[in-house]
Amino acid sequence: MNFSTALPTFVITLREGVEAALVVGIVLALLKKAKQSRLNPWVYAGVGVGIVISALIGVLFGWLIQYLGSVNPQYTPIVEPMLEGVFSVFAIAMLSWMLIWMTKQARFMKATVEGAVTDALTQNSNAGWGVFSLVLVAVVREGFETVLFIAANFQQGLMPTIGALGGLAVAVGIGVLLFKLGVKINIRQFFQVMGVFLVLIVAGLVVSALSHFDTAVSNLALSNRASESLCFYYERFTKVHSCILGPMVWNTSKILPDEQLPGIIFKSLFGYRDNLYVLQAVGYAGFLVSVGGLYFRSITGSSPQPKKNSPVMQNQIGSLKD
Repeated sequence: MNFSTALPTFVITLREGVEAALVVGIVLALLKKAKQSRLNPWVYAGVGVGIVISALIGVLFGWLIQYLGSVNPQYTPIVEPMLEGVFSVFAIAMLSWMLIWMTKQARFMKATVEGAVTDALTQNSNAGWGVFSLVLVAVVREGFETVLFIAANFQQGLMPTIGALGGLAVAVGIGVLLFKLGVKINIRQFFQVMGVFLVLIVAGLVVSALSHFDTAVSNLALSNRASESLCFYYERFTKVHSCILGPMVWNTSKILPDEQLPGIIFKSLFGYRDNLYVLQAVGYAGFLVSVGGLYFRSITGSSPQPKKNSPVMQNQIGSLKD
């Protein structure tokens, strides 16, 4: 059983789950401060429904993949890798957005959530629904990104799902430590470390996406003589070759194979491949330079500071550890 395939989803769900746990914890703390703890069941309902919706989205994606693959069986070798490539692109986009935009917004998480809760409490008759929808959106947003990543790797079996559940369980544990037991954890540092892992994981997903598209195009070219020209690069006299990825950059299959330890862990977490091609290398490096560079600027760059006496400054979450 390949436990290494559970590592990426574990990291993603842990990072996403802790963010959702922070929102839930802040909402519960604000309700207690406002003496509105009667609304706590709405918070827990939002968490539960959000998890169920995320799971249903995952089931829907799985059903869609199976359906499209069975519509025309002779095209299954083309449809399946193409779908994996498409889902990979969506996952890359969503996770990149989360890394950059949400990292910037984390500085004002408490102020944003407090404003939303205050607005909900001013609507006496709909306060419960307002709190419920706030928590629901937070949980579904994090769950959807994880489901997309799992869908992009659906051929890896059950392990990615197990990793996701493990990450969710640890995230819940961190939430309990923070808000129930009062344990001090440097959340800013936690997010930064998880962010570095995610940059590398998503960069590896770029390599996988290109490999999926290469497999789909190659199978299409082999199934139809009219499509042979789609493979613009093909080394006919080598055992290992690509269709659209260009020449091979390296072949380390005899030194560090990516299907055996420790290569399989490097593959799952950092995108390592024992057979790497030019287009994959360019895509990997391009992602690290562009999205990785934006992420590092978002966590190290200085942003305009609000005035000391302003409500935003008073409510700013700052280091996220107070």
